[in-house]
Amino acid sequence: MKQLGMKMEDIEGVERVVIYTTEGEYVFEPAEVVATTMQGTKTYQIQGGDPVFVPKELDIPDEDVMLVAEQAQVSPDEARTALKEANGEIADAIIRLTSA
Repeated sequence: MKQLGMKMEDIEGVERVVIYTTEGEYVFEPAEVVATTMQGTKTYQIQGGDPVFVPKELDIPDEDVMLVAEQAQVSPDEARTALKEANGEIADAIIRLTSA
């Protein structure tokens, strides 16, 4: 490998690797990481089991919660739960609450 200008190095002490995306996080645990340098470019390779995907928590604005609570005549907690179940869609949340 050295003759090809390639250098590999284990990164010691890695317990977990987390990849953050707009949709959530991929968690590799336990994990091993190998850094490879070739022609001045460094590449990292993750070795481990199947990742666990943790979806990103939906951010519901308080204004949306209050609007749904007022329109459906429910508590803010019920409105927030309905909004989460409706993926933040106000009309869907109101319909869910008023047709139940």
